[in-house]
Amino acid sequence: MDSSTSAIFAKNFAALLFDMDGTLLNSMAVVEKVWTAWAARFGIDREDLLKTAHGVRAVDIIRGLGLPVDPEREARALAEAEIADVDGVVEIPGAVAFLNTLPPERWAIVTSAPLALARRRLAAAGIPMPQLMITGEDVSRGKPDPQGYLLAAERLGVRAADCLVFEDAPAGVLAGIAAGAQVAVVTGAHAVGRGAADVTLEHYSDVEARIGEDGWLSLHRRYR
Repeated sequence: MDSSTSAIFAKNFAALLFDMDGTLLNSMAVVEKVWTAWAARFGIDREDLLKTAHGVRAVDIIRGLGLPVDPEREARALAEAEIADVDGVVEIPGAVAFLNTLPPERWAIVTSAPLALARRRLAAAGIPMPQLMITGEDVSRGKPDPQGYLLAAERLGVRAADCLVFEDAPAGVLAGIAAGAQVAVVTGAHAVGRGAADVTLEHYSDVEARIGEDGWLSLHRRYR
């Protein structure tokens, strides 16, 4: 092994599964703007809402509040507002370069966002579209339920237990753990999900993936 690197995990992985918001790209500014305006309409405490909103499908957040509204209609309106505003949406440092080193069939995105919003934000941040993306519209139960990660692993033809999940929020971390995967938390956008993770990474600039002869991936931390 190169003396300037060290393995982060003792095992190799069949595939890498990435959350999107807060993990591959930073959309915190627009998320907080849109959700703050929405909360004000209903007299909801902004801070309490934002603590629970990260990584969870909008429709599930709204249902959980028990408001006298149509959760699906409100979720669509929030998504439209977020699609219209991508100001300040940028990649987490090193994300694009890191993804470009991965075999396309060995990684996927699993996001709580709807497809149209996911595509819009990935394009705004300059992040390549994956061959496989599971969105909040593809599952009946959103994070922290593991359904999205299990579905991604199945469609990649691997076991979820052989995957490494990259997340940023508590709901996503719990989903990855429940799927049986190991979890790395990316803290570059915020640090709310770091508690239960196997490993924390600030960004991708100091990590690299290596491909073994069997096609499996190992993750290494670079030192400068």
